[in-house]
Amino acid sequence: QVQLVESGGGLVQPGGSLRLSCVASGNILSFYAMYWYRQAPGKQRELVATITRSGNTNYADSVKGRFTISRDNAKNTMYLQMNSLKPEDTAVYYCKTSFGYWGQGTQVTVSS
Repeated sequence: QVQLVESGGGLVQPGGSLRLSCVASGNILSFYAMYWYRQAPGKQRELVATITRSGNTNYADSVKGRFTISRDNAKNTMYLQMNSLKPEDTAVYYCKTSFGYWGQGTQVTVSS
């Protein structure tokens, strides 16, 4: 059983930045891919970014050029650097592995 713990969320003004972290209890190299999802109030959960074991990345169109996903295999940690944040980025952000493990989520609120 793998546990994922997200952190780094909070309240930020539009145009600001946050860095989310997802720490895994196991070796993240065992996962083919890891993902960041988000769910805004009243909306379905959506895929934000993907990173594979080899380091290939993919992003939702809504965050391209603003968000960067990365991983530190030695620390069993995945990150999401979020820049130029917009109010529509407000959501609970979740990390997920390719074997279907989910974290508990961290709230990101973008508001002035």
